[in-house]
Amino acid sequence: MSTQPTGTREQESDGASLISILDELADIVSHARAMPMSASVMVNKAEVLDLLDAARAVVPDEIRVADDIVAGAEATEAQARDRAAELIAQAESRAQELVAQERVTTLAEQRAEQVVAEAKASARKLTSDANAYCERQLSRFESELEAIQKQVRAGREALTARTDRAPEEQDGA
Repeated sequence: MSTQPTGTREQESDGASLISILDELADIVSHARAMPMSASVMVNKAEVLDLLDAARAVVPDEIRVADDIVAGAEATEAQARDRAAELIAQAESRAQELVAQERVTTLAEQRAEQVVAEAKASARKLTSDANAYCERQLSRFESELEAIQKQVRAGREALTARTDRAPEEQDGA
């Protein structure tokens, strides 16, 4: 049996944890005086009952603390889940924005390619039209020049013919 008075043990165990109270009960039983020819031991009833009362008093506190820890863990888990859901939503939103921007970029690039192709086709047509116009004008100029050349030749021939006739007329006059 323990030589410590029950009142002192009760005061010490008031703030003690359930584990330390159970350790103390085990210590009382293991150090108790054995009964002859039996597995039984003699313990101080009041001392054991005081420890059991202290254990009963501590258990609700321990359960409350454990409940608080579990509630805190559940709240933390819920916050983590909420934050994860928020991050996933933000990531999905950003991904949609990037996809939309990619679509806009792709459409803009396609439109730019179309505009460039149209500009090249227009430039080819303008070049072709300009070449055709120049060809027509040069052909017309060539025709006019040929006509002028014929006129010049005819004028020269007329001049030559007059020049050839003029000495004959001077001889016959």
